Amino acid sequence: MSSLLVKPQIVPPLDEGFRPASLANRAFRRAATESGESCPLVIALERDEGAISRHETVAFGGKRAGSGENFLHAERLLKTLLWQRGGWRVIVGGPREVGEHLKAAYAPGGARAFDANFMGGVYEHPFTVEVCDPSEVPPARERRVQVGGHLEGCRIGFDAGASDHKVAAVKDGEVVFSEETIWAPRTEKDPSYHFREIDGALRRAAEHLPRVDAIGVSAAGIYLNNQVKVASLFRGVPPDVFESRVKNLFLDIQRQWGGVPLEVVNDGEVTALAGAMTLEDKPVLGIAMGSSEAGGYVDGDGNITGWLNELAFVPVDFSPTAPMDEWSGDRGCGSAYFSQVAVIRLAAAAGIELDAGQTPAERLKQVQDLLASGDGRARKILETIGCYLGYAVAHYADLYDLRHVLVLGRVTSGEGGHIIVERAAAVLRQEFPDLCDRVLLHLPDESSRRVGQAVAAASLPEARPA
Repeated sequence: MSSLLVKPQIVPPLDEGFRPASLANRAFRRAATESGESCPLVIALERDEGAISRHETVAFGGKRAGSGENFLHAERLLKTLLWQRGGWRVIVGGPREVGEHLKAAYAPGGARAFDANFMGGVYEHPFTVEVCDPSEVPPARERRVQVGGHLEGCRIGFDAGASDHKVAAVKDGEVVFSEETIWAPRTEKDPSYHFREIDGALRRAAEHLPRVDAIGVSAAGIYLNNQVKVASLFRGVPPDVFESRVKNLFLDIQRQWGGVPLEVVNDGEVTALAGAMTLEDKPVLGIAMGSSEAGGYVDGDGNITGWLNELAFVPVDFSPTAPMDEWSGDRGCGSAYFSQVAVIRLAAAAGIELDAGQTPAERLKQVQDLLASGDGRARKILETIGCYLGYAVAHYADLYDLRHVLVLGRVTSGEGGHIIVERAAAVLRQEFPDLCDRVLLHLPDESSRRVGQAVAAASLPEARPA
């Protein structure tokens, strides 16, 4: 597969083996097109309520239809599309060898069985892969939803992160109270802990408002109709308890608050919404670097798409020695490149010894303190993440209509955020000049990075009439 392992022009200082997905995909498409035996490869994904996403590209046909390059490119592409857009049914139109390879990969016991099981659980359908002629792939049937931007009245926004949660009381668009609290939701087995933490924060915010007209929640995970489908915040809860007490947790909170309008939206989507509100422009892709990588997207009309946008599981590195994700068992996915996990991993490569007994947030803070003191090793960590980001943005540009990319999260606090964005911009200028002027990178100010998510969350629901 050496033809797909393209060395970047700007090598990350602490990762010489990095082989960007963006360069691999461009090299593959170019080689297939120039081979004289290219053919269409069309992939459609069906998700909830009959929505269908469709992606069209090329592959090798003829004698090379069953080549390793075809298989690797198609497998990484389908993995990417599944976590970007979501789906329980996959229709592959192209060389039959490619379709059968993907079918085997997503079968029980296959290389991508984790992804198949995950998607089947989210959409509550058996996961399937169907193979057909490209002409038989169904057309796209996308759904767009207008959400957020409501700042009238008295509102509470809650942002549930993996290491801290933030709450903001907002009155007619002005923040009258905000609070940030450390918590440890992922190890708690009893969801009463989560309920008390969330409800308690909401009540402290409510003390600063004459009334509560609406509550918006930004949370890592997958939420459909305010139900928790999958969320690492509840990773410690046993499956049977999850089904009985977590799935409807936010609906229970809404009842506790007298049925006040409440909306729960993935934190990545709220990141993008916060960016669109701040920039007063769109489309916006939000990338939040915290305990993992969260993604969200607001399209050119200001709508969210209903896609998963779980960029933490999207492959960004094709190197066979890329770090492995502990949950999915796959290599080269965004969670290991744009998160506290990335900082901790790269600290070892930089020769920085961190206290393994500390939480990931505390170890990140240690690296940030070293950076603030002028430690060159810490700077290399952030420069490496910036290189990763530049190549990942080019990869995301193949999937989204991009104008603005908003970068935020705990990893971007302090000087580190500026280093990351500057290095990413340098990658775009040198390696992807066609994107350099079209895609703008943004770093919110420190205040927006810390509580902007909670404020955007507060704008999610329409308030009921007074």
